[in-house]
Amino acid sequence: MILVIDCGNTDTVLGIYQGNTQKHIWRMPSSDALNQQNWSYRIASEFLEAQLKITDIEQIVLSSVVPDLNSKIVAALHQLSDKPLIVVNSEIYDDLDIEVVNKIEIGADLVANAVAAYHYFKQKCVVIDFGTALTFTSILDNGQLAGVAIAPGLKTAVKSLLQHTAQLPQVPLEVPKTALGKNTIEAIQAGVTIGYTGMVRYLVEQIKKELGADTKVIATGGLSDVLKDLDGVFDQKNRQLTLEGLVLIGEQVGRKNT
Repeated sequence: MILVIDCGNTDTVLGIYQGNTQKHIWRMPSSDALNQQNWSYRIASEFLEAQLKITDIEQIVLSSVVPDLNSKIVAALHQLSDKPLIVVNSEIYDDLDIEVVNKIEIGADLVANAVAAYHYFKQKCVVIDFGTALTFTSILDNGQLAGVAIAPGLKTAVKSLLQHTAQLPQVPLEVPKTALGKNTIEAIQAGVTIGYTGMVRYLVEQIKKELGADTKVIATGGLSDVLKDLDGVFDQKNRQLTLEGLVLIGEQVGRKNT
């Protein structure tokens, strides 16, 4: 079995895979207030509750976009297991089946997305990840990572309004029936959800103008189901694309190093 971990700004997601089959998945807050022992306890507790044995893990792959957590999680994983640990960073990018151009700046999660998308489509494609940030990662026919566009995520946009504007209520992330909000909640929902629907459509249109009309579009991330009007834009939706990319990274790095 392989343990893959995607540490994001909001949540850390852990997945257990047997080959390419997902066996279990956990999601927990990405708290930088926790130390190595806390992370070790959290991970061990999840295994225990799921009735899984950490000793059955043969490989671990970690992706993180939170530098302050990296050393804590890596130390916790070394404490729990002596099996090979792959940290997704510029040191391993040459071992992948895609070509990463800007190796220092790109997020490890975007690399995992690109690896998975190219593996499935084997042609030019764009991955739209609906997370803390809304990212568009484009890949060329030859597997080269063409570029990335980044915007605030849906929840991030709503939180920004709430933090910087007085007397605004909590707003559920739902698409309203009309763009003409009749109250504050509906007005924010219209501005964010309907506005983002237009932004995604336009960015996909621009990307296809540059890459070609046959560019495949895949959506992922925890919020990929919110904007229902975009379903026709996507060739595929896969909420676990990042984890599946980490599994593939484990296979590709392992293959190159044997």
